[in-house]
Amino acid sequence: MLKKTDSIEMRSEDLYISQKEVVVRYRFQNTSAAPVSTVVAFPMPDIGGEGFFESDNGLPSDDATNLLQFHTLVDGKPVKAQVEQKAFVGDVDRTAWLKAHKVPLAAHRPEATEALDGLSKADQAEAVKLGLAWTNEYDQGKGWESHMAPAWVLKTSFYWTQTFPAGTVVEVEHRYTPAVGGSVDTIIGSQMWDENTEGWAADLRKKYCVEPSFVAAVKKARPKGEGSMSGYQERRIGYVLKTGANWAKPIGDFRLVVDKGAAENLVSFCATGVKKIAPTRFEVVKKNYTPTSDLDILILVPFQVE
Repeated sequence: MLKKTDSIEMRSEDLYISQKEVVVRYRFQNTSAAPVSTVVAFPMPDIGGEGFFESDNGLPSDDATNLLQFHTLVDGKPVKAQVEQKAFVGDVDRTAWLKAHKVPLAAHRPEATEALDGLSKADQAEAVKLGLAWTNEYDQGKGWESHMAPAWVLKTSFYWTQTFPAGTVVEVEHRYTPAVGGSVDTIIGSQMWDENTEGWAADLRKKYCVEPSFVAAVKKARPKGEGSMSGYQERRIGYVLKTGANWAKPIGDFRLVVDKGAAENLVSFCATGVKKIAPTRFEVVKKNYTPTSDLDILILVPFQVE
């Protein structure tokens, strides 16, 4: 939620995350003596960045604005939310440059690549210098091709103006299909993983809180005689959790359920007090909770080696 207010308390947040669906239900209460109208916004996970299409092909839709099929209910009734989209390179907002050069912000759409290819050489060079684009070269059987590819990160938020009556609880529910990143194999548990104690391997360990027991399970399942193949494919899900800190007080009752999808899958994410509540589901329950970081989930899915 982007607008901070001192009158509205988040009494509870119930969050469910799986590879197929993300569902979050909030209960808000206006503790003041008068109705409060404020902008309520829900930020979606970032989409894009250099090499995005090589690392993530799990977008559920090619819609230019609602590519994760987001929808929301307030007290059980559908709400028509507006959308705000911005293009960032690092911490720099480059939306104005793209709009001035008539390049669509939706980096996942072919129109963005086509618009970049249609820029003058000088504008293409500037786009690369600003970190907005990179040169993608490949051969698809028709000879060597060179195209400009989007490198910005698309940040999308859905928002609307909500009135919270005095002393009344308002229930808000969001649902969307997550963009699930993937890879055909994982380096976790490999010799490279064991040897790289710094750099990208350390970043991966930190991002997903990969514990030795998780690594041991991957090593145990590694097929014999298959070289570097681990026997697992990666699935990665991100969730913007820090917005729960934008209300008058900490979240009264917070519950997170992560569903890994199948009993044979492995899952790792950063949280304390994780409890297994079903063969595929893991629960985290907190009282008076203030999130300080976003949530990243790594799921390893077994595959059959022919």
